[in-house]
Amino acid sequence: MSSNQSGVTEATDGQKPSGHVISASSVSKAYTLYHRSSERLLHLLMPWRSYPKFHALKDVTFHVRRGETVGIIGENGAGKSTLLQIVTGTVMPSAGDVAVSGRVAALLELGAGFEPDFTGRENVYLNGTILGLSRVQIEERMDDIIAFSELAEFVDRPVKTYSSGMFMRLAFSVAAHVDADVLIIDEALSVGDARFTQKCMRFLKDFKRNGSILFVSHDLGSVAGLCDRAIWLEHGSLKAEGEAGRICERYVESLFRDESSDTPGQDKTPNPALTASSSSDQTAFQLNGQWAEIGGGSAPPLAPPGVTTCSPFNSVANSFGSGGAVVVDAGVWDAETGQRLLKMSDGQIVDLRIFVRADEAVDRPIFGFYIKDRLGQNLLGENSATDSSSGASLAPGEHVSAGFRFAWPALATGSYALTVAIADGVMDDHIQRHWLHDAVIFDVISSSARHGLVGLNVSQISIDRGSL
Repeated sequence: MSSNQSGVTEATDGQKPSGHVISASSVSKAYTLYHRSSERLLHLLMPWRSYPKFHALKDVTFHVRRGETVGIIGENGAGKSTLLQIVTGTVMPSAGDVAVSGRVAALLELGAGFEPDFTGRENVYLNGTILGLSRVQIEERMDDIIAFSELAEFVDRPVKTYSSGMFMRLAFSVAAHVDADVLIIDEALSVGDARFTQKCMRFLKDFKRNGSILFVSHDLGSVAGLCDRAIWLEHGSLKAEGEAGRICERYVESLFRDESSDTPGQDKTPNPALTASSSSDQTAFQLNGQWAEIGGGSAPPLAPPGVTTCSPFNSVANSFGSGGAVVVDAGVWDAETGQRLLKMSDGQIVDLRIFVRADEAVDRPIFGFYIKDRLGQNLLGENSATDSSSGASLAPGEHVSAGFRFAWPALATGSYALTVAIADGVMDDHIQRHWLHDAVIFDVISSSARHGLVGLNVSQISIDRGSL
């Protein structure tokens, strides 16, 4: 391996280190291409005959350390899924070797390892056996597997009647209970509802403490947020590897560079949404037919407010705490009318409220919340510890609510979860009385955020010529 100035390790020949849970050395995979099915038989009878080959992987070497999460990125056809199949042993390499230490649990293509005519319960036995569990071990863990999947109502029905999200729930639940050393995931989290995805992300973050994860996804945000390192495959070869965020940046850069590269002898086609005309002191751009002057003029018109829907409060969501106080309700209310909201607009002034019942005395209550993205990353949050009024104690049987007023943020389209909590103490020394994961789910169905995860309420954009 050799390092360039950007801090990214480029793919080169290297020695195979010891003490890794996954070690892949010079792995290649080639598939013979037949024009007709009869040529397969001819090739068996006459193996000296040559046929064209497709090289899915070419001399790939990488290693995964214990406790490390490694992402694999690349365009369709880059060889990502082929590499995972070789690591799990379902496909043999044409050259090179792969060594895996410990038990591997794999979530590959949807439904892999499941028999459609078997029930969910029967498939738990089948999949668990494939992953190395005995029947006794599976029976001991069956209740936990079903509870994690939240499929108790459907577990004795044939899985061919399951939706793609239900498939993922069952497969992930089995993988989560086999005491694996290595977890391999190929786009498995791209299906399923927001609440279960949040549960999976919490499991993965906990699993990372002792286990290793090999994660394939086209969602670069997932790779950058979950993974320690990333491997970039391009046309079957290892293009680069290094810190996950940096590799994702370089990959995106390559995609834009490819799109903007000129082809000799071919005229560049102007962007139909962007044309320009110039005068002596300013330039005017036409954005989708709307003219806006830049350099002494006004900013391009802002996008219309986005819309976010709000689910009902989930009182039985996953939670923990020492007890003594319980969050009984939470959600978003209109700051002007006081009405509970099931739909909000970007920039709307709202009150996020947390309602608590004290079952015993709470000396120094702290109310708080987080808004998390689909990866479980905390995007926004606040607590009442900065408010001098939060120090009033709660008496047994008392009901109290805490409100946080703010302009609803412009979140990128997608699903988000609200975590709420009541603690007792001060910021540097407190106990959690009740912490409730995913108490409310927000679905952003349209957004004024044009870039990033959270949009800015930009009122003006100006470019001044000749100024420094």
